Amino acid sequence: MTLLLDTHILLWWLAADPKLPWPAAAAISDGATLVAVSAASAWEIAIKRTAGRLEAPDDLADALAINDFDALSISLDHALAAGALPMHHADPFDRMLIAQAQVEGLTVVTVDSRFSDYDVDLLPLDQG
Repeated sequence: MTLLLDTHILLWWLAADPKLPWPAAAAISDGATLVAVSAASAWEIAIKRTAGRLEAPDDLADALAINDFDALSISLDHALAAGALPMHHADPFDRMLIAQAQVEGLTVVTVDSRFSDYDVDLLPLDQG
């Protein structure tokens, strides 16, 4: 299984934030699991950091390498798929993650309930 981390999941992981659901932490730390981070998340983090709305590592590329996460570029196929998605979710970064997951066959890790409105594999995060 290859996971695609939503931006908040990535940030919680990097900060060892207790908001990270334990099923997500367990899946991410499983050595048999591949973990991908979208260029869309890096873009979102950079924009929000510059606007002063987010604290995040200055060295995101290094943080991804240290954690053995794969960077997922945005392709033309991803862009076209994102543009064709129904408008259940207005956030363009999340729409790109959904499209990438669909095109690449990835499992998304998120606590955003709006992702379930799409035909996309989600990591179950039920904690009880």
